[in-house]
Amino acid sequence: MSLLTLSDIRVRYGSVEVLHGINLRVEEGEIVTILGANGAGKSTTLLTISGLVRPSSGEITFDGKALLKIPSHEVVNLGIAQSPEGRRVFGPMTVLENLRLGAFSVRDEQTTARTLEWIFELFPRLYERRQQLAGTLSGGEQQMLAIGRALMAQPRLLLLDEPSLGLAPLLVRSIFETVRSINERGVTVLIVEQNARAALKLATRGYVLEVGNMVKEGRAEELLADPSVREAYLGG
Repeated sequence: MSLLTLSDIRVRYGSVEVLHGINLRVEEGEIVTILGANGAGKSTTLLTISGLVRPSSGEITFDGKALLKIPSHEVVNLGIAQSPEGRRVFGPMTVLENLRLGAFSVRDEQTTARTLEWIFELFPRLYERRQQLAGTLSGGEQQMLAIGRALMAQPRLLLLDEPSLGLAPLLVRSIFETVRSINERGVTVLIVEQNARAALKLATRGYVLEVGNMVKEGRAEELLADPSVREAYLGG
């Protein structure tokens, strides 16, 4: 049984259908990427998994549980956390306050303390900035904080929405290396990313989403070698 399964998911915004019956699975321990152009429906897919967008039809299961029957605020308790596109950190709060807010569903203070220590190991810059207001951080530091905040919830599945957006190439490399370290720690990852080459080099498998339709799926190395994927997303 897959950790996460989407079956024939359709999503409408008003009268417009934006996801047209997509199917997707993520196995425990994998890194899976969703590729696609702007407006393809990638972020909508993640928001639907998180319960922030409700599909008009279809099924989503996580570890055998039907997610569509569960309120969005309880999805985190099941082990799914999202680092959103645009980071969305709480600017007037400190780095440490943002991180602690991510652990709102964790009742064990010792677990929270261990997770916080791990995050500071992953992102030493956050430790240095722990008393600084999040709104004063650089874009790269805010991205570290957004990922760290999601990890504070102790997720089994981490949803990452465009983690490299707007970052310098050196920072992009660092973020992707950190995602690999997170996965090696036992966290399954589903990542939406426009940097297709970097995402496929990181991922186990990938899906290609075009205008709300899943048009291709396969192992990451197969998609890297696929001529149509190379032409559309990898610069030929």
